Amino acid sequence: MEYIRVNSIEDSMFDRLHKTMQAVFPPEEVLEYDLWAEPLKDPSIRVFLAVENEEVAGITEYRYSKKLNIAMTDFTIILKEGLGVGPFLAKKRHEDLMKLSQEHNLDLIGMFAEIYDPYRMTNHSFAGIKVMDPIVRREVLSHLGYMRLDFSYVHPAWTNEGEAVTNLDLCFQPFKENIDSLKASFVRDFIVDYYSVLSNKPKEWNEMVEKLGNRDRIDLKPL
Repeated sequence: MEYIRVNSIEDSMFDRLHKTMQAVFPPEEVLEYDLWAEPLKDPSIRVFLAVENEEVAGITEYRYSKKLNIAMTDFTIILKEGLGVGPFLAKKRHEDLMKLSQEHNLDLIGMFAEIYDPYRMTNHSFAGIKVMDPIVRREVLSHLGYMRLDFSYVHPAWTNEGEAVTNLDLCFQPFKENIDSLKASFVRDFIVDYYSVLSNKPKEWNEMVEKLGNRDRIDLKPL
């Protein structure tokens, strides 16, 4: 299996990638086609395909922040079962981040991820792909070492229409030992930076950010 980076909307693979995202994820989770042009040029934003026999078997997007010394898993899509695509992407993603850490003098303390809470949401089929079921995805993140940040989380819809996306948890996978909580200001700074590309934020998101500014630390809880 090959691990192939996509870094331009002109790449022949990008059209397939974007259509797959639209088929798998709800509309509020997918950035418009043309708006991918600049992010894909950013060396800190990494979009890779798992390709088996010239067929796309999986997709992952992640990024790192040198300012905050953290990484973020944006999404992972498994398209073909029985090939070990999930472990392959997780291994290659980690290897890439460790290589980038050495090249850019990073000391990554961990990786954020958003995950749907299957016990609060009922209306996302994720294109009928069983391995993408929210319960399965949540358990996979738990096995990888992710933990839930203990606060009520919402995020702005990627359609930039000012809608709040709910039924999610913000999670964190520590790369260092003995991390059982994060500074609320650190979490706030990450969220504000991550969603800076969206100009239209819902009031629920602004209220959440304000509340984070009034807290000291946020505990990490099991998923």
